[in-house]
Amino acid sequence: MSQMLQSESPVDHVVTLSIRGTIHGSEGNLITVEDFPVPLGAVVQIQRAIGTPIQGQVVGFRAGLTLISPYHEPTGIGPGSSVRLFKSHRRISVTPFLRGRVIDALGQPIDGKGPLPPGEWRSILREAPIATQRPRIDKVLSTGVRSLDGLLTCGVGQRMGVFAGSGVGKSVTMGMIARNTSADINVISLIGERGREVNEFIHDSLGEEGLKRSVVVVATSDQPALLRVQSAYVATAIAEYFRDQRNNVLLLMDSLTRFAMAQREIGLAAGEPPTTRGYPPSVFSMLPRLVERAGRTELGSITAFYTVLVEGDDSNEPISDTVRGLLDGHTYLNRKLAAKGHYPAIDISTSLSRLMNELVSPEHRAAAVYVRSMLAKYAENEDLITIGAYRAGSNPEVDQAIAIRPAILAYLQQGMHEPSNAVDSLKKLLAVAQAKSAGSPARKVEVAN
Repeated sequence: MSQMLQSESPVDHVVTLSIRGTIHGSEGNLITVEDFPVPLGAVVQIQRAIGTPIQGQVVGFRAGLTLISPYHEPTGIGPGSSVRLFKSHRRISVTPFLRGRVIDALGQPIDGKGPLPPGEWRSILREAPIATQRPRIDKVLSTGVRSLDGLLTCGVGQRMGVFAGSGVGKSVTMGMIARNTSADINVISLIGERGREVNEFIHDSLGEEGLKRSVVVVATSDQPALLRVQSAYVATAIAEYFRDQRNNVLLLMDSLTRFAMAQREIGLAAGEPPTTRGYPPSVFSMLPRLVERAGRTELGSITAFYTVLVEGDDSNEPISDTVRGLLDGHTYLNRKLAAKGHYPAIDISTSLSRLMNELVSPEHRAAAVYVRSMLAKYAENEDLITIGAYRAGSNPEVDQAIAIRPAILAYLQQGMHEPSNAVDSLKKLLAVAQAKSAGSPARKVEVAN
């Protein structure tokens, strides 16, 4: 990441004020500054004895000192070093030319395709739309993943969580959604990813066609916590810009857990008390403010998928539990399914879309309920079936669950580069359900263009 501060950055462009201070010392990852009356969230420039100046952000105050978290490694900084206010408010330059580009948390291109042209300045910290002015969600968004479109149908403007442990296929599933969705543009935020995985996601999971209709914001795991937090806000601000251009935007954020962990690091360093499992109060106040910015407005929509890392596969750890209560549905990826080669490894029995019943036809709803019931009935008796203790004819419903299981599994499993859409998913779901249950012909489903 470039540390050249002489040129304008796309982030934080407002009038610079002549306020200066001197470094008092350091506390962990924070720098303390004396006599520096600047606002919380302001961006400052720090002089170094060796090398170019670096930037940082004001994250708190303590005993007459201003606490600053640097954007870069603070080597060459010592007591008495000069600090000046650089930008009083954080904003980003947004433009239609962001489409197809990869940028960092400061809005700078990192894809080697040259600089971005000047655009419209927007704050990265904005208020969510007023609740009473949000239109109802009444259209289906095609994700291109059959199990989601058929059994966990998502609406335009809905916010969904994707919960999983590490290595269960979150990135692959997100890539499938980004390539096949009916949304007009994708905004993808990669927070705390390993550097190697960024290129793998862009070239393999997303692909050339997916990148053409996407904006990717990257903050890797080796970058300071401040940039990891800021990347989530930058991605959301970009999504809001395209939404206000009357687009249906798909926001994919991977992961909300790493966003929370980065804020935990900042909060604890600034002196916040640890509460649940070491997370300070600021984490639990920032999460709703971030996710509430997604949704539908009179101009357009932001449909959001937020991944959540389930630590130790514990779905009730604090961040998972909090996010589950904030979103409009949750999708769980199951490690046991992934181990069997079942991809995407979506556990239908524990996943839920809270808006599905309001979006789909009676035929669609009945077929989904039937398939879910057959999966549940098989799971109840799986041990008996596996060891051969179940005798055919003992229970008609179990017999039916066994007979229809191959068709259900074929429906739920989908290749990484196997395209699909909501209408095709519904036709196949009805065919599966009608194979053992008399059903009505499919009614046309309205899908967002």
